[in-house]
Amino acid sequence: MSEVSRSAPGKPPSFRNPADERPLAKILLIGLALAFLAFFLLLPLVSVFVEAFRKGWSEYYEALIEPDAAAAIRLTLLVAAISVPLNLVFGLCASWAIAKFEFKGKAFLITLIDLPFSISPVISGLVYVLLFGSNSLLGPILKSHGITILFAVPGIVLATVFVTFPFVARELIPLMEDQGTGDEEAALSLGASGWQTFWYVTLPNIKWGLLYGVLLCNARAMGEFGAVSVVSGHIRGLTNTMPLHVEILYNEYNFVAAFAVASLLALLALVTLALKTLLELRFGAGAAGGRH
Repeated sequence: MSEVSRSAPGKPPSFRNPADERPLAKILLIGLALAFLAFFLLLPLVSVFVEAFRKGWSEYYEALIEPDAAAAIRLTLLVAAISVPLNLVFGLCASWAIAKFEFKGKAFLITLIDLPFSISPVISGLVYVLLFGSNSLLGPILKSHGITILFAVPGIVLATVFVTFPFVARELIPLMEDQGTGDEEAALSLGASGWQTFWYVTLPNIKWGLLYGVLLCNARAMGEFGAVSVVSGHIRGLTNTMPLHVEILYNEYNFVAAFAVASLLALLALVTLALKTLLELRFGAGAAGGRH
């Protein structure tokens, strides 16, 4: 006899929610997810810190203050400090244009924004070699004016900007499309200028999504390896970022120093993850509050 026919007379039939899994299924799924994360994420991460402190705190500290390591840390922070604000401005402009206006080529612009997601970072580095190399059209012209792009900070910044520019825009586009243009139109109808509308209406509505995109962009900028490796030249103390310095130390069998610098990168990633989680909680709560 079916579940419907077993229902008491006069009462509506009861059905089990198909989304409610049995307790055993829940335990198995959660256990598999935790085991996967422990093996592929937590275990390697813990191993990095264990290897970094294998010879004690003093060796760890010496590996980080060593001149080449310190130069790599400074360069990584410098590149992030330049590329993230550039992507912030681009992301705001691109998302505003795409979300607030209709124009020909809109779909093509969105495709271009997604381009770094679909191609290898190494290819993006090679593009700049073709543009600014010694055998290119622009390379000799720039060199004659004393401007060096490849194997210098400008080339590293360009490559980093290329691989990171979708992050801010891709966070803001769906958010601004969902919000529509009603708030801005109301502000303009009340006499607000364009700048006042942006500062007091648009920006408060997107601030958490904007910060979220900036954090993701910053994390990728500090950890980028492929594109930077192509354009940097691997000059120790000058053009090596932290990921490149880790590779060099590891290839030289200087494992403690390599894992020490790698642990610093991992620590920065964990801090970014913690801030990202806080923003997700705050942004989610704000979005939920705005819907009620």
